[in-house]
Amino acid sequence: QVQLLESGGGSVEPGGSLRLSCSNSGLAQTNMAWFRQVPGHEREGLASLYTGGGPRHYADSVKGRFTISFDNGANTLVLQMNNLKAEDTAMYFCAADTNGRATLRTWTRPSAYNYWGQGTQVTVSS
Repeated sequence: QVQLLESGGGSVEPGGSLRLSCSNSGLAQTNMAWFRQVPGHEREGLASLYTGGGPRHYADSVKGRFTISFDNGANTLVLQMNNLKAEDTAMYFCAADTNGRATLRTWTRPSAYNYWGQGTQVTVSS
């Protein structure tokens, strides 16, 4: 049984940093990603990687500010978020694709992922 559990969300002032973690159980090497969602809007793909290694992909909205990584020892997906802006306020989710649907062209699509965490709230305000 695959389970994903996010942590690390919270409130921060603009320009601040947060580090999100997504612990997982039951997953072999696979594609994983971070998404975020604001009420009334579609879920937005932010960053992705293959936990066995390889290139990482970023949405333009977070490129240069967010870094995705995978801690093999802890079996944890990490999103380091720097220089946070008010528009980064959202619920953040980690996701895993065990069906091979998250490709270079589709990694930003929620439909490419078959496992999701419950989310962690990030609020950026002064």
